Amino acid sequence: MRSPYSAAAHFAGEWDESRVRRWAESVRARLDAPAVSLGILFMTPGFFEVAAEVLDLVRLHARVPVLVGCSSQSLIANGEEFEDQPGLVLQLFHLPGADLRAVHFGQEAMESCETESDWHQLTGVPPAESQGWLVLADPFNLDGERWLRAWNAAYPGVPSVGGLASGVFEQQTTQLYLDGAVHEEGIVALSVGGRVRLESVVSQGCSPIGCPWTITRADRNLIFTVGNRPAYEVLLETVNDLPKEEQGKVQGNLFVGFASNEYQEEFQRGDFLVRNLIGANPENGMLAVGAVPRTGQTMQFHRRDSQSASEDLVAALSAARARIRDGTVYGGVLGVCNGRGSGLFGRPNHDAGLIQEQLGPLPVSGFFCNGELGPVGRKNFLHGYTASLGLFVTA
Repeated sequence: MRSPYSAAAHFAGEWDESRVRRWAESVRARLDAPAVSLGILFMTPGFFEVAAEVLDLVRLHARVPVLVGCSSQSLIANGEEFEDQPGLVLQLFHLPGADLRAVHFGQEAMESCETESDWHQLTGVPPAESQGWLVLADPFNLDGERWLRAWNAAYPGVPSVGGLASGVFEQQTTQLYLDGAVHEEGIVALSVGGRVRLESVVSQGCSPIGCPWTITRADRNLIFTVGNRPAYEVLLETVNDLPKEEQGKVQGNLFVGFASNEYQEEFQRGDFLVRNLIGANPENGMLAVGAVPRTGQTMQFHRRDSQSASEDLVAALSAARARIRDGTVYGGVLGVCNGRGSGLFGRPNHDAGLIQEQLGPLPVSGFFCNGELGPVGRKNFLHGYTASLGLFVTA
C-alpha cells in the first residue's frame, strides 16, 4: 500500500537489529513524500528489553522527527490483525501544514494540575490550537477516570482517541514511547492541529433494542424506575417483545446505553454511552449498572454480540465517510478491545478488514487495548469492547 501521505507495515518475529533497521528503511521507502511528519510505533512485550534500541533505529532509519507509541500483545497493520504474535508495527505520516505536539506526563504531574490552565501549561497546548488528541496510557498506574474528568474540562469538545496499553499482565507492566524515551507509567499524548485534524470513529459494538426511556428514579449506580415503572419490569418486557430468534441472543449480552445529548428529539445508534448491566433484582425491580445515572436521563437497552458489533462498526464508518466527504484522509490509528478480535468474531482481521472495505485502501496502524478512549457526543470516555479509530484528515 503506497501513499504520498502515510505508510504502515508489520515486522514479524523477534528482535534482530539488522532486520529491524532494514524494515524501518523499507517503511520509509513506501512513503512517497519528501519528509516524514510523524511516526507511530507499537511493539509486543518481547521487545521490552530492547525497546530503546528499537526507537533509535526507527527514528534514524525511517527519519522520524516525532515518534509516539505503546506496547500491546496484539498488533494491527492495514487490513490485518496479528493476535498474540511477536512483532512491531510502524506507521509514517506526511501531514502538510500539521501542528503536532507530543508530551508525556505521569500521575504526579496530573495531580498537580488544579485548573484547566494548569493542563494547558503542562501540555503546552491551548485548547484553541488542538483539533484532536491521540492518547496512549498505562492502565496500571493511572487514575483514568479522574484524569478524564479534568482532561474533558481542559479541552472541551476536542476529541481524544486511543487507549490503554497492554503488556505483561502478571507483572502489570506496559510501555509508552515518546521519541527516544521509554516510559512505564503515565500518558503519552499527541495534539493534532494546524491544517490537519483528528476525526474520531467510535464503535461500542452494540445495537439498541426496544425504545428509549426516561429514568424516573436512580441512586448511585442503581436504576429503580424508568417511565415510572420498575426498571426490571421494563427490561423483561423489552426482551420479551423481541422476535423469538432474537431473545436467545441477548442472554448474557445485555447492556444499558445513556444518551450523550438529552436535547435530541430522536435517538439513533451511536447516540448512547454504553455501560455494563451488572445485576438485576426482580423483587424490587432494581437494575445495577456500570455508571452513575441520574433521574431524568434518557436510556435504552442494548445488545452486544458479533453481529451487533459488525453492524455498529459499519454504521460508524459510514457516518464518518459522510462527515469527511471530499476531505483528504491521510491514514488512521486504531485501538480495539482485547475482547474483540477472533475471540468475538470467530475469524481474524474483522475490524481492520471492515475499515479497508468502508474507507480503504487506507494505511492504518493499531493495537489491542486494555480499555479504549473515544468521544460519545462532545465528551471523551473510556470504553470496553470498543473499536476507536482516529483518522488524520484535512482541517
